[in-house]
Amino acid sequence: MSRFLALLALLMFVLGAPGAATAQTTPSAGSPATALALPGPAEPAQVVVQHRKIALLRGTFIGVSPAERARRAEQGIDELLDKGGPGLVTVTDAPQGKVLLIDGAFAMVLMPEDADAPRGQTLDVLANDAAQALTGAIAETREARDKGRLLHAALYSVLATAIFVLVVWAALRIRSAVAARTTALLESKAADIQVGGLGILHPGRIRLAARRLVDVGIVLVVAMLTYEWLVYVLKRFAYTRAWGEELGSFLLGVLRRIGNGVLGALPDLAVAVCIFLLARGVVVMVRPMFDRAERGWSNLPWLDRDLAVPTRRIFNTAVWLFALAMAYPYLPGAQSDAFKGISVLVGLMLTLGGSSLVGQGASGLILMYSRTIRVGEYVRINDQEGTVTELGTFTTKIRTGLGEEISMPNSVIMSSVTKNYSRTVRGPGYILDATLTIGYDTPWRQVEAMMVEAARRTEGVLDAPAPNVFKTALSDFYVEYRLVCQAIPSQPRPRAEVMQLLHSHLLDVFNEHGVQIMSPHYFGDPPQAKVVPQSQWWTAPAQRTGNGA
Repeated sequence: MSRFLALLALLMFVLGAPGAATAQTTPSAGSPATALALPGPAEPAQVVVQHRKIALLRGTFIGVSPAERARRAEQGIDELLDKGGPGLVTVTDAPQGKVLLIDGAFAMVLMPEDADAPRGQTLDVLANDAAQALTGAIAETREARDKGRLLHAALYSVLATAIFVLVVWAALRIRSAVAARTTALLESKAADIQVGGLGILHPGRIRLAARRLVDVGIVLVVAMLTYEWLVYVLKRFAYTRAWGEELGSFLLGVLRRIGNGVLGALPDLAVAVCIFLLARGVVVMVRPMFDRAERGWSNLPWLDRDLAVPTRRIFNTAVWLFALAMAYPYLPGAQSDAFKGISVLVGLMLTLGGSSLVGQGASGLILMYSRTIRVGEYVRINDQEGTVTELGTFTTKIRTGLGEEISMPNSVIMSSVTKNYSRTVRGPGYILDATLTIGYDTPWRQVEAMMVEAARRTEGVLDAPAPNVFKTALSDFYVEYRLVCQAIPSQPRPRAEVMQLLHSHLLDVFNEHGVQIMSPHYFGDPPQAKVVPQSQWWTAPAQRTGNGA
């Protein structure tokens, strides 16, 4: 009997009025029979009562689309709720599926086609969920009609609003104090960040960044408080409780997804951390070897004090790059399209703009490991002359005796002729040389003796090895003499000073002995031959030696 009544109620629900099933015996255009004969895809429709989702209808029942079924179900449920009653929801089996009854009266029908089979939802689960949702909607409908409960909800909402306003006011009031504390903290940390003894962060920029940081934090806090206040107020009223629950579930869903993502990434992150820890262990393990080499205590023939720093950098970079390559698959988000896109972009930028950079770096490594020049040596490259103060990967810095610091690209140094004044000396120091041209009528022994005497008078020139004078050319009108001696610098500037002193003493010594420093040129034969009589070969300050030179 109950199944017969349920079936009769279904027919009345579908046809819209009693007796409509027998009103027509011949199908006509637009009749249920015609609709049944011409099936087509239908869009799912949601049954909503008191803003609460009851069930999602997907199937077409006797030619009635899901949207029409949902509209009729909502209309029927509203009529049943208007009649009053205990509001007991029950589920009954029917040939078409599951029938939901309110106080024994027909409310809606659920068909097997309404269940989400691809996701594993069965008709029984759909019916039970719909019954629970409908029970909650009925309770909220009655609550919405209860003035006492509405007043109670309004009082709680007013109290929550007052607390919300108070907290927001307090957050805005303490913004200045938090900004001041943050600025002081950032300024104290920024003072330690220096390059070349100068701070790279401007105080004004730090204060602006601190204010922006605090403002962003305050906005986030106020937004979160507003969200929670809105969820709380919406849940207090039956009419808007479904909205509040959806807002709350959305935030919880986001937090749950974030938490699940973090927890899911922990195992891979642990593997990546282990790889980086192993890399750090390798770097720490070889650190003493490089430290000994920097102090000059290493016995390794291929690693001296000059190569210790660049070799350490190359080794550390290689270890960390290898660790990064090994840990890359385990990094969170490494397999995402965004991460891959960034990797491709970085690789493209390095490919397009890194050719000159790689060339400079290769030139720097060649200079370092070929030992062409070293820090502290006095060199001449092109027209620049000075002491090497820094030999970097990309540039080399040279400080001249005039107080200038010149930065030269390593590729330029590799393609230029380099004259090193410090490489062949005994111990630390550099070579000094001075060139003079004197006529043939001046005894060469006297000239050499005067040049050596000038070198000995010069402060900073070493006695051992002794200064030497070389006759580098016998030109048409004069002899070219070159004085070579060794000096020890304490700073890059003294070489220019020592050269100035050496030139001054050369002038003084030659003046003391009445010898003119000049290079004669003749346009005709001189009246007398420009030769030195043997009696004047040993003119002071020349001294006769045993071999007659």
